Amino acid sequence: MSFINIWIHAVWSTKNRKCLLQKEYSQHINDHIIENAKKKNILIDCVGGYLDHIHVLLRLKNDQTVSKILQLIKGESSHWINNQDFFREKFEWQKEYFAVSLGNENVNLVRYYIHNQYNRHRPISYQEVYQQFIKKYNFDIKG
Repeated sequence: MSFINIWIHAVWSTKNRKCLLQKEYSQHINDHIIENAKKKNILIDCVGGYLDHIHVLLRLKNDQTVSKILQLIKGESSHWINNQDFFREKFEWQKEYFAVSLGNENVNLVRYYIHNQYNRHRPISYQEVYQQFIKKYNFDIKG
C-alpha cells in the first residue's frame, strides 16, 4: 500500500471575475463542493472564498492529480450552480487556477486564511491577492 500526504491550496475565480459569490449563495456552493467531493473520493478539508473567487484546501490521494481533481470540482460545481438558478446569467468558473503544495506545518494557517476571506478582502482586492500570490510562489506568468 502506498502512503502519501500532499496538501494542495487551490484558488480560482469566477469567469471575468464577476462578483457573483454573495454570502447568500456562497455557503450553499461551498457545502455542495464538499459533499460532491466526498462522492468522488476527493479529500477536501475546507472551502471558502470571496465575491469573485474561491479557495480549496485538499489532500491528494496516490491516484489523483491536481488538474483532474480541479476539473472535477470546477466542472460539476458550475453545472450544479446553474441548476440552482442563483443567477440570471450562466455561471462559469475561469479556466485558470492557482495550486500550491504545502507542508503539514502550514495547514492550520491556510485553514484560517480560507475561513477568513471576507475579513481579508475588505481592504484588498482579488487582483492584489493575485499579484501577491504570483510573487510569493514565483509563478512565471509569461510562459
